[in-house]
Amino acid sequence: MVTLLIVGAGSRGAMFADWARRHPELARVVAVAEPREPRRTQLAAAHGIPAERRFRDWRDVLAAGRVADAVVIATLDREHTEPAVAFAQQGYAMLVEKPLATTEAECRRIIAAVERTGVVAAVAHVLRYTAYTRRLKQLLDAGAVGDIVSVAHLEPVGFWHQAHAYVRGNWRREDEAGPMLLAKCCHDLDWLGHVMGRRCTAVSSFGGLAHFRADQKPAGAGERCVACAIEPDCVYSAKRLYLGMAERGETGWPVDVVAIPPDPERVARALAEGPYGRCVWACDNDVVDHQVVSLAYEHGATATLTMTAFTRMRDRETRIFGTRGELYGNGNALEVYDFQTRATTRHEIGVHSDGEIPSGHGGGDDGVMAGFVAAVAAGDPALVPTSPAETLESHRVAFAAEVARREGRVVALDAPAAGVAG
Repeated sequence: MVTLLIVGAGSRGAMFADWARRHPELARVVAVAEPREPRRTQLAAAHGIPAERRFRDWRDVLAAGRVADAVVIATLDREHTEPAVAFAQQGYAMLVEKPLATTEAECRRIIAAVERTGVVAAVAHVLRYTAYTRRLKQLLDAGAVGDIVSVAHLEPVGFWHQAHAYVRGNWRREDEAGPMLLAKCCHDLDWLGHVMGRRCTAVSSFGGLAHFRADQKPAGAGERCVACAIEPDCVYSAKRLYLGMAERGETGWPVDVVAIPPDPERVARALAEGPYGRCVWACDNDVVDHQVVSLAYEHGATATLTMTAFTRMRDRETRIFGTRGELYGNGNALEVYDFQTRATTRHEIGVHSDGEIPSGHGGGDDGVMAGFVAAVAAGDPALVPTSPAETLESHRVAFAAEVARREGRVVALDAPAAGVAG
């Protein structure tokens, strides 16, 4: 059995921990580090963690000596690097929530620590671990569409998800969480590279913040939803979303981000005082709400990635165009059109995902934990397909695309150096 330390008891940390609760024969959560007392206590109680293994700060864990086989790092994105390096040096296997880090230099620091110590390390690129992705890759490898010529990939963020996480929430500002493409779409860039099976060589990109800004604020809108004349008819009403969930007795994501426990009284107070009650046109956000990236890959293949807030919540959609056929996928099913037979074959996946976090990313959340725990149990870093070193490649694409967007030019990506542990 693999013992786990959870560093960061927010939504993602709690989700990873819950996998161990549901698979007690494989893993057990034995310690938690979280500065927010309600979340620390909630996770500790759910897993029977004794008082002496409930830490306010991950540095206190280091001072206590080795307390687990592996650590799950689910802190805020900008706070991944220091604990990742420190725990690697103490010999912990580690699973790091995506993105690995918010700059290329910090990614390389983590990779260097992992390479020096030889620990098992994985990045939670959950899209790689879904039944949908496995079946898609099987079809492509079997030649279902021939050689891939181009791909069109859509990340439909969802109107209220954008408001929750990227306007009001922790990922709203580039100086705090990095660019939107890294925070939301590093999954997609990793997945596209996996599907294409080749290296990205150049990118261009366009996009910006079109809607969630002060000059788009409707007449009569207030600073907070709890005291706003247009709130009853506003599609971004925080009262409708969060307070509505609390009043219906719903306690999961996203209302559990607003208050713990998310009862109506606490949620109402949070909306009156905290960040999630702010008008979406009166926040300090600056990340983009729409972006298009064009990608060139080795051997001439191309792809586009479209990220947009202005959709209903649903899973990613992808069209793959090949020399012998065309494929469409939406996370739940795959349809392949064969040029020779002119017939369409539909493949039902059987694992539902509607694009929301509670859906478990189509089984990917469980898949990444199962794969990581198996690699730790075997002591074999080679069993991890989404290692920090491999993750750096997709993150480099994200960083380059942001340069391309800001500077209005095509950015070439040089081949990776012989070693990344600079």
